[in-house]
Amino acid sequence: MNILVTGGAGFIATHLTRDLQARGHRVRAFDIEASREADESVTGDVRVPEDLAGAMDGIDLILHLAAEHRDDVMPRSAYYDVNVGGTRNLVQAAEAEGVRTIVFTSTVALYGLNRGQPDEKTAPAPFNDYGRSKLEAEALLAEWAGRGDGRRAVVVRPTVVFGEGNRGNVNTLIRQIDRGRFIFVGSGRNRKSLCYVGNFAPFLRWLSEKPSEAGVSVFNYADKPDLTVSELVHIIRGELGLEPSGGVRLPLAMGLAGGYAFDLAGKITGRKYPVSSIRVRKFCADTSVAAPALAETGFAAPFSLHEGLHRTISYMRSEGLLGHT
Repeated sequence: MNILVTGGAGFIATHLTRDLQARGHRVRAFDIEASREADESVTGDVRVPEDLAGAMDGIDLILHLAAEHRDDVMPRSAYYDVNVGGTRNLVQAAEAEGVRTIVFTSTVALYGLNRGQPDEKTAPAPFNDYGRSKLEAEALLAEWAGRGDGRRAVVVRPTVVFGEGNRGNVNTLIRQIDRGRFIFVGSGRNRKSLCYVGNFAPFLRWLSEKPSEAGVSVFNYADKPDLTVSELVHIIRGELGLEPSGGVRLPLAMGLAGGYAFDLAGKITGRKYPVSSIRVRKFCADTSVAAPALAETGFAAPFSLHEGLHRTISYMRSEGLLGHT
């Protein structure tokens, strides 16, 4: 197939592109930066309809990964400009070119925090602009698919994704522990659903190849079993060759106070700090999900979570990102 990958220069898309091309698909990457992996790279902005229209020629299927997703994006309207406006432009371009399948990476953030084990039928309750904007984007895709004519919208809601080449929360946690800068906030009993990119990219590719009925299908994605934060930190410390326990621990109230202090400092100085109240809240919250639709597909993840963490830390060490050997 000829596949368009939006956000094609990003972390997940880079892994996905390699996987797709290894299976014989031709990939056209679309992003504001050029992709070094794709068969063809088109630079453009999803907020510009003409850019997307120019990238659709000859495309059989779209994997829509382009998003504004960091916790500290300012102004907040950027979430809606990119995640909602970009998706609106995408479906319009797809309709003009007759593309009938869009696979969209959404997020479990639209369920909110401390919801137990929300599954695909759980009512969304997003707690931030990222989750709200992704939910609005899902609605646009559902409306597009609902027009019939064989259109298929496949929505995948991953939990936090980590892996080789990432700069997100799990990889940041690994670096902080390695450098002795990690402060353990909270009890550590809260559970996290995680997602290793070496499993998630093959799942997206697998969904793209798998025939399915027209309309909308939704999948949560998490690599099971979930880990408590204590278990996650224990595994990372072991992989780094550190003692299983150690470091400073703070109660949640004290950690949140520190987060609010950094929020205020950021507003005053205009700088972005690695600590914020929202990051403390997310770290100490239960962010686990159920994934019954994923289980029903029969997809077999290549790696366990522990293997994914081992591969990630080995890569970071090989790239000189870690100080411990």
